[in-house]
Amino acid sequence: MSGLNRTSDDLSPRRRKLLYHAWHRGTRELDLLLGRFADHAIGDLTDNELEEFEALLEVDDRELFGWILEKIPVPETAPKAVFSKVIAFAREHPVSG
Repeated sequence: MSGLNRTSDDLSPRRRKLLYHAWHRGTRELDLLLGRFADHAIGDLTDNELEEFEALLEVDDRELFGWILEKIPVPETAPKAVFSKVIAFAREHPVSG
């Protein structure tokens, strides 16, 4: 998988920006995790979920990896609903190859 697979033609500028940012985190692993989730869900996220996704994309890579690997507890203030959706998506749609 080389990157963005969803067209952004039907998305609002906000959703386009989030889709792009999800695929351009800086680490390939998070690009694949968050980008694939965004490809799948960006068109259906509510405004509250979009806010959470924006916040999740601002989390430092090392901290986010810690949450994913359950090495660092997810803070109370973290965007937990969308984070849970990302993790569920990753479990249901593993990267193959």
